Amino acid sequence: MAPRWGLDILNGAARVRTQGQNDGAGDFDFLMGTWRVHNRRIKERLKGCTEWVAFEATAEEHPLPGGLGNQETYRSEFWPGFVGLALRVYNPATKQWSITWVDNRNHTIDPPVLGCFSGDVGVFETNDTFEGRAIRVRFTWTRLGQDTARWEQAFSPDEGQSWETNWVMEFTRVKA
Repeated sequence: MAPRWGLDILNGAARVRTQGQNDGAGDFDFLMGTWRVHNRRIKERLKGCTEWVAFEATAEEHPLPGGLGNQETYRSEFWPGFVGLALRVYNPATKQWSITWVDNRNHTIDPPVLGCFSGDVGVFETNDTFEGRAIRVRFTWTRLGQDTARWEQAFSPDEGQSWETNWVMEFTRVKA
């Protein structure tokens, strides 16, 4: 396996980062490229629903300039003409990622989820609202290998006491 590396810019000076020096800034490097995405969404969230709806999508992952992080362009015809954008920004001071989402269906920027990876699993959370009620939102990213990954979204209506996983995406690499 080739060493994991990247280029970090700190106070205007570049340094090469190898796997032994990884501070978290390269945690999403595995995701760069083009992916086929198999989605499963719960039909009605936080209503005890057990019916899932499946659909397909694509995702293109690109690094942001200057080592800031990366962006995802997500497309699906589940909603005709649907396009979404995930922006992932790494903060070297806190060693945490901030992930925000915007799409052409809702036309709003969701509150950022914050978190980090431990091994091959990254957990990111925030407070939000859903249908007028306060919830906790959790994204879980799992690296499953060089060409597969999983993203899960879960909501908690009780400040993290219980969670409902309501969306699962299975990523399969099409092109690096």
